[in-house]
Amino acid sequence: MSPARDGEWEMHMSHGPIGLLYRERLSDADLALLSEAAGEPGTARERLTRLRSDPGRIAALLEVPGTYDTLFGARADPGLLVASPHLAFSVLMARVSRELAEVPFVREWVAPRRSVPVFDVMALRAFAEDRMRRLFLADVLSSYTHVASGPVWVRTGRRWTRHRFSELDPLHLIHLIEATPESERPALYRRLGDLSLFLAGVFPDHAAGPLFGGELGRIERAMGGDGSLEHVGGPIELLEWLGRRSYLMVTREARPAGVGMAMVLEDVAEGFSQARRILNFLTERHLFPVRDAWFGSGSA
Repeated sequence: MSPARDGEWEMHMSHGPIGLLYRERLSDADLALLSEAAGEPGTARERLTRLRSDPGRIAALLEVPGTYDTLFGARADPGLLVASPHLAFSVLMARVSRELAEVPFVREWVAPRRSVPVFDVMALRAFAEDRMRRLFLADVLSSYTHVASGPVWVRTGRRWTRHRFSELDPLHLIHLIEATPESERPALYRRLGDLSLFLAGVFPDHAAGPLFGGELGRIERAMGGDGSLEHVGGPIELLEWLGRRSYLMVTREARPAGVGMAMVLEDVAEGFSQARRILNFLTERHLFPVRDAWFGSGSA
């Protein structure tokens, strides 16, 4: 999710239902497609008018089985060809919540092209049942269909240094955080948390590569330096640690805990492992054949 949307979350978490958040993210074309796929009666204009005036219906229509069948069923065109990324991922998140209620186990990534069955599905079901968390995950996924990269100039003391920046490289974000005044860091921490979740959830094989080189000490200093990183194991655990810490740094530096966006980030930080496993499940079930086409290679 773009950091610019933080204000939207804060306003609507306090003053409006989740439908308003969906209405702001979905275009008229999305809403027309959603209402038609869900089997809503009336003309396209009538259906659109109803959803615009009663946005609370949007979240419910995302969960209608016919909506998924229209966008992703055997006879459907690929979802992103007819729907925006946010609509497509919102429908997939609703589908995954329903599927998790029916499966006895999920596959847990342990190494490139290796996974094992894990039968503790209850925590994932509980996490995915919450519509706000599903909206959060759809925001993260849709934000990585278009990413920023290129050279940036950073001032250090009296000197300006040219850095190459990529939103898909966590180490680049760490370097940028170090070179950025503290008052401007929350947005970078937020993006680092999103990236950690995205890589661990959608591209775990890539995450097993040399993402951080030998700079773990530098990473820990940038993230508060409490010594906890030395107890972290493999690459996925490292990304979970980094993502959790990043989200908590946002809540610590951006606004008081328990208010607006901080509530959502604290919730996801606490359940980061569940969020990551849900994205693993979604990727395995729905994204894997078209993952590179939707997001690129997953590498910087």
